[in-house]
Amino acid sequence: MTGLLFVLRIVLPIAIGWVYFSYGSKFWLGFQRTNFTSGRILLTLFWPVCFVLNPSYRRNFQKALRGR
Repeated sequence: MTGLLFVLRIVLPIAIGWVYFSYGSKFWLGFQRTNFTSGRILLTLFWPVCFVLNPSYRRNFQKALRGR
């Protein structure tokens, strides 16, 4: 049981944070490849919500990450 608690309390939040910040930083660096002209900070901070809810944002997010 202690192994599961370790994973849930330590490993999982670190993994989620790593994914959040790594994809956020990639989006930040590739922002100029998107169709967006403003809102760079907000679009980077709220990328998980926008990615799930907005197909247009999803396409632009992929452009920023892949460089297309």
